[in-house]
Amino acid sequence: MERKGILGRKLGMTQVFSKDGKLVPVTVVEVEPNVVTQIKTMESDGYDAIQLGFDTKREKLSNKAEKGHLAKANTTPKRFLKEIRGVDVSKYQLGQELDCTVFEEGEMVDVTGISKGKGFQGVIKRYNQSRGPMGHGSQYHRGVGSLGTMRPMRVFKGKKLPGHMGQETVTMQNLEVVAVMKEENAILIKGNVPGAKKSLVIIKSAIKKSNEKKEKIDLISYETTESKTLEQADGVVNEASQETIE
Repeated sequence: MERKGILGRKLGMTQVFSKDGKLVPVTVVEVEPNVVTQIKTMESDGYDAIQLGFDTKREKLSNKAEKGHLAKANTTPKRFLKEIRGVDVSKYQLGQELDCTVFEEGEMVDVTGISKGKGFQGVIKRYNQSRGPMGHGSQYHRGVGSLGTMRPMRVFKGKKLPGHMGQETVTMQNLEVVAVMKEENAILIKGNVPGAKKSLVIIKSAIKKSNEKKEKIDLISYETTESKTLEQADGVVNEASQETIE
């Protein structure tokens, strides 16, 4: 199965409306042009993949090895370098730029990002466990509870205990591309995607629903409506002024 992908930056969530009156919650992903910085083939590397560079940074923040690697693609230093596997490498060239038009409206995608960090948390927040009675005499409120039987005299591996929560690589599967806005370099994806605002996300073709493509959603364009209203108002004002002059 041939896949495709692109790197972007999560800007946040908003909502759009279709012409049939439905509200669609979407996540706005800014997709600046990605540069193909490396092409890996089965003969040279043992697998087919392309490496994409995203988000230009200053040269002083790059070392010599990184500068030399990106010089082969004739591009500036990039903040993020990620691989997209399973692609048809014959369709790509070193230094080629990819924009948001890689995907089309209605396509299904998988979005990968780093989830928000929650710090050190207890088992109630971390694993949704229940608390004990809150009366003063219970002496057990938000604790871990029993750690196991007396027989092994140790805690079993995998026991759910307090610890670091969040800051993990999470993939949301089978999300729909609602709109591709080339002029704004943005993609609207239905639903939520992992990560904080302005964090890196990787958009790939859905691995489970690669052949599925939904019908394009016709969205209401408020800019067009406002411009038409202003044009109509200007026309009325011009007509009134001409009648006054006459």
